[in-house]
Amino acid sequence: MAPNQVAHWHDFFLTVGGGAAALTGLVVVAISIHLTIITQDPVLRHRARMILVGLTGVFMRCSLALMGGQDGRAVAIEIFVVCLVITITGWLSYAPVSKVPAEHRASLLRTVGATACYSFEMLGAALLFSGVTWGLTMAAVAMVANFYFMISGSWLLLLAVPQDETRSS
Repeated sequence: MAPNQVAHWHDFFLTVGGGAAALTGLVVVAISIHLTIITQDPVLRHRARMILVGLTGVFMRCSLALMGGQDGRAVAIEIFVVCLVITITGWLSYAPVSKVPAEHRASLLRTVGATACYSFEMLGAALLFSGVTWGLTMAAVAMVANFYFMISGSWLLLLAVPQDETRSS
């Protein structure tokens, strides 16, 4: 994929990256308001961490893809590396949650779902690196699909915090 073909994706990366940056700011504010409760609960801490890592990762991938003069291989490497780091971070973050018997199942399912999206995105990046131009479409679909886990996770985080506040009162 030539640099001019990557340029066709400019509006996608600009829109998705800007949206991720705006959502990150909102999530940081929401987390900051209930920071004590979130940091004391391994499930909430994992959820908050992975929402922030995921949104930041989207912003990073989009920003890197928007750098001028890159061909498809460079974009593929950037997407692959960032997704790999996020996937590893996700499983390391999940480890303490797995020790909470009653609540780890939902977190496990969400972690597996997000990992599937990152894996699909990495596969798309690998295809793009190999010269298969629709690999970028595959990666883009996976990136957008992963917003389900980040946005619904944000909502679940906000729903869980007031429940914890009433328990501690």
